[in-house]
Amino acid sequence: MRFIRIMLAVVATIATLSPLAAHANEKVQLGPRPFFLVDDMENSPLKTKLQQCSKGPFFKTDFSIGHRGAALQFPEHSQQSYKGAAKMGAGIVECDVTFTKDKELVCRHSQCDLHTTTNILATPLAAKCSVPPDLNSSEPFANVKCCTSDITQAEFKTLKGKMDAGNPKAKTVAEYMDATPNFRTDLYSGNGILMTHKESIELFKKLGVKMTPELKEASVPMPFDGFTQEDYAQKMIDEYKQAGVDPSRVFPQSFNVNDVLYWIANEPEFGKQAVSLEDLNTPEDVVAATARLPQLVADGVKIVAPPTWTLVKLNAKNKIVPSDYAKAIKASGLKIITWTLERSGLLKDGGGYYYQSVTNGIKTDGDTMVMLDVLAKDVGVMGIFSDWAATVTYYANCMDLK
Repeated sequence: MRFIRIMLAVVATIATLSPLAAHANEKVQLGPRPFFLVDDMENSPLKTKLQQCSKGPFFKTDFSIGHRGAALQFPEHSQQSYKGAAKMGAGIVECDVTFTKDKELVCRHSQCDLHTTTNILATPLAAKCSVPPDLNSSEPFANVKCCTSDITQAEFKTLKGKMDAGNPKAKTVAEYMDATPNFRTDLYSGNGILMTHKESIELFKKLGVKMTPELKEASVPMPFDGFTQEDYAQKMIDEYKQAGVDPSRVFPQSFNVNDVLYWIANEPEFGKQAVSLEDLNTPEDVVAATARLPQLVADGVKIVAPPTWTLVKLNAKNKIVPSDYAKAIKASGLKIITWTLERSGLLKDGGGYYYQSVTNGIKTDGDTMVMLDVLAKDVGVMGIFSDWAATVTYYANCMDLK
């Protein structure tokens, strides 16, 4: 009887666990996509290995990073998108950070993307846009631009998120907003709840995930009403400190290396995990990035994050292998995170931007798993951003990556 009483007490304790503990121990749900991708692979030892993992179980992994949440199907940086990424096992979730007219921090990929990522044009706030629709023009939406800095945080919170898209040749607001790419969907965008940066922190705490905020480049001249770049970088970190988040659970990022250096110098506990994002679009950019590596190391940077295509190339047998740049990064001692898997739509035409260095080796959607395997095993990345976390979660669990 005493044993039974003890067990009942344990059960009662578990039942009253905090939401954080409950979410942290929750098994993930992957849905059919990872299994579809594995089935779509050409026969190989990798395919056989991945098929053997099909029964799971599957758990959350820091190797899987939710890019803007789960942006393949949910409105990016919405509450639903963040929850979707966590449900699919992303151990780290991203809030891109920008600021409003009253200098409050919110989650948006760009300071000036409200016209494509929210319903602002269908609300009275459209009149406050930097460039509102020109209803006297033959193409009223050709130059439209709506920024978070045009409105207050309270006004921002009245908007609804939608899939990132806009038709600049549209004649009506409805036509402009009805432009979602055909490899995505509007099924989950009926009520996209926008998030402030502080709200994202509290949600991520409840979901039991780590956090990777990206300080976005301001689209307005800085200082903005006295708000300097340093104020901006500090305010982002301050909101984690105010929320009691351990620095080990935060990976602050920026494409502006000066932001990263600011955190290293002024917030060293957060700076030790600061990520220097690399905006590379051409082979010449990669050459320049390779040349910058010694300086990054000297400046105390520990992690770099270039796009996927820069880390791979095709060998003489048309197989994906690590690029010279990837080898140079590893030789420098820097750790690597990369972006973004599951952002290219169908891969039958080579995969576009994210696969541009290996296009001739891409044949089917199943090659997503091949690319993932090379990045993980041969390049040795520590994590991968994806628009659909389930794919990376499946792979990471199968390969026992934490």
